[in-house]
Parts: sequence; C-alpha cells; structure tokens
Amino acid sequence: MTTMTNRGIFRIRAATLAAALLASICAAPAVAESLAIFAGQMFDSESGNMLENRTIHVVDGRIESVQKGFAKRDREQLVDLRGYTVLPGLMDMHTHLVTEFGPRTYVERYTWNPADYALRGVDTARRTLMAGFTTVRDLGDTDNVTVSLRKAIGQGTIDGPRIFTAGKSIATTGGHADPTNGYRMELMGQPGPIDGVVNGVASAREAVRQRYKDGADLIKITATGGVLSVAKSGQNPQFMKDELEAVVSTAKDYGFTVAVHAHGKEGMERAIRAGVDSIEHGTYMDGETIELMKRNGTWYVPTLLAGDWVTEKSRVEGFFPEIVRTKAATIGPLIKETFAEAYRRGVKIAFGTDSGVSRHGDNAQEFALMVDAGMTPADALRSATWNAAELLHMQDQLGSISAGKHADIIAVAGNPLEDITQLQRVRFIMKGGKIYRQPPQPR
Repeated sequence: MTTMTNRGIFRIRAATLAAALLASICAAPAVAESLAIFAGQMFDSESGNMLENRTIHVVDGRIESVQKGFAKRDREQLVDLRGYTVLPGLMDMHTHLVTEFGPRTYVERYTWNPADYALRGVDTARRTLMAGFTTVRDLGDTDNVTVSLRKAIGQGTIDGPRIFTAGKSIATTGGHADPTNGYRMELMGQPGPIDGVVNGVASAREAVRQRYKDGADLIKITATGGVLSVAKSGQNPQFMKDELEAVVSTAKDYGFTVAVHAHGKEGMERAIRAGVDSIEHGTYMDGETIELMKRNGTWYVPTLLAGDWVTEKSRVEGFFPEIVRTKAATIGPLIKETFAEAYRRGVKIAFGTDSGVSRHGDNAQEFALMVDAGMTPADALRSATWNAAELLHMQDQLGSISAGKHADIIAVAGNPLEDITQLQRVRFIMKGGKIYRQPPQPR
C-alpha cells in the first residue's frame, strides 16, 4: 500500500513537472499593450525607399501610426532600434512546412505517421519565424497537417509564421503530386479527389470542394511534371483545359486563389489562360508565356533557392533516385535565367523559396540569388512584402509598416539595400505585436 502511494505521488509530481515544462515551452511571448519603436532607418515597401528616423506606435498588435522623428508617449514601452534598419515582416509565398528534403525523404512516406509530420512542422515553423518570415503560404502538405499547424500558431500554442495553406496539392493520376508515384503496383491503388488526384471536370470540382471542407485557404495544383516526383517527365502538361477551368471556376466560387506548380511551357500557358493567380517555378516560360502572364495579371513565384539546391544535390552520387537526379540536373540550373528575363520584361513577382526542398530557416538566401540575377535589392524586398501581400489579397492587413496593419516588424543591423545578405541575419522579430527576438541592448 505504501509503495503504491509513493508511486502515485511520484506520478503526480512527474505529471505536474511535465505540464509546467510544456507550458513554459509553448507559452507565447507577452504582448505589450502599447509600444513605441524607434527606427533609425525604415524600409517603405510601398515606394521601395529607405526612410530615416521614424517612430512606429503599436497598440494591441496593430500599427496605430508612424511618425517622423522619435517621440515616445508616457504609456508606451520603448523598443530602441535607432541603430538598425526596420522592415515589414518577410513573407514567403512558397513553402512546405512538413517536408524537409534529404536522402531518406523517399522512405519517409512509407514509415511516417501524421504525428511525425506534425512534430516536424512545429520545428520548421519556429525556424521560419526566427528567420524573420512572419507570413507564409504552404503549397502542399501531408494529411492536412498545416491546417492544424495554422490553428495552433493562431492560438499561441506554438511559435510560427502566419500560415495560408493549400492543404494537399491537387494532381492528376501519375502527376507531380500523386501521392502514390513510385509505389509498387499493389500499393498504388486509385487515389481520388480526397487524396488530391483528379481526372475530369467532376473530380476536379470535387477536389476543390474537399479542400474547402478540409479548411484550406487556397488551392494548389501541379499543372506539369516536377523535379522531385518519382516520374519521368519534369515538364509535360498534366491537366486538360476543361479540368483547369473547372478548378479555377470552382475555386473562385469558394473565395480561393489558385497557385500552380509548372515547369513546362504548354501546361503553364493552359493554366494562365484558365485564370489562375500564380505560376510557381515557371522554368520553361518564354517570351510568349511572359506576355500572356502580363496580359492576364498572373503572378510569378520563382523559387530560385530550390533550383540552386537541386542542382547542387544532383551532383551528389546517390542523393536522388536516378530518375529524379536527371531532372534536377537539367531543370534546376534554368530557373535563375528564366527569372532574370521575366523580371526584365515586367512580370509581377512575389517572393517564394520552395523551402522544404531546401532547409527551413534558410529562406532569406533567396534574396541574394534574386539580386545576383539582376533584381534590385529594393524590388527583391518589395517582392517579399508589398507584392506578397497583394498576391494574398491581404494588402489591408500585411506587407508594409502602415497604420492599421498587423505589427509584423523585423530589423537588421545594416542596410539591405546596400548588402542584401543582411536579411540572413535578422536581429529583431515581432509578429502581431509580440516580440520573439530582441537585439542586444547597450549597457
């Protein structure tokens, strides 16, 4: 009897300690009711200009006002960033939070459970936020894990960026996002709309409606082959015209935008004509495709970091299956060249990395690749702030340090218009008025 009592006491104490530890780990940073942020330099994402000596007043997680000079009110807590460059929180329009590619990725899908992906998502979401990215689009997950991740972040249970998720991508049988590609025959089965696989108009409509039921924020389709799927072609068109039109028209009924994975010209142009909102990757677009995008107002999300990463890994013997390695070596090097031409000719560009191919938390490396390809630093910054908010149809809430918007604010030590790699070393992070990282204060 005594032994059982001691065991019971031990269990109670252990449970209490575990609960306390969990609470300390999961507790969101405290929100100061009113803050005054002194910004030595502040990037105006609407104009692309750098402004000097501004005070940003934050009340209850929103930006109340921005004024010239430094002026703290009596009731405000001071955040002194006079020695820093202050910018809107960065926004990545192409991520996969529950994926992080490595040599064992093609084995994980046989051995991992939804909980495994969820736990990875907790880690990758935090890394993304701590890299200065306060908002992301997630363009294809497993088991709708990012819907739950979005909810947990919104409730303050875990730390992470504001998520707009597509849930499971929509493909055709054998297409780039068919989850059974590479399975042996008896395991392939016949996945359908609930699994993100469609064939024909009716199932295309059903898949969009299923995403609405699942709690997605937008639709992602794979209009052409892809690099990392276990399938031969990386660029063939994979949706028919009527299927694309069915996806887009149904998506509009439900208030969804449509993001489109596309490498090949024909599949890309079919999707643009159908009225999709953004083209992701866009490797083989040419002058005709570019003009079509401009006429239709289609956004381009280039993902240069993914192209750079797969090119590098294609040189590593055994890293990819041979069928994937060939595509990676061919398609990867072309994306940067395509981006340079699209930018030169005035296509609307929003920032996206395809992180989950490359490592989460390295998202800001995309900026250096964009600038190296000919984009100005100011335009690169606007692509991840002002433009990204416009693509999300969230211009009134996100994308700039302006009155009425969410207080998503970061700071770096130097001037990113002079050295874009400063964005890889974010010193201050605030999302929704909550401070997640403070720079060292002088003593």
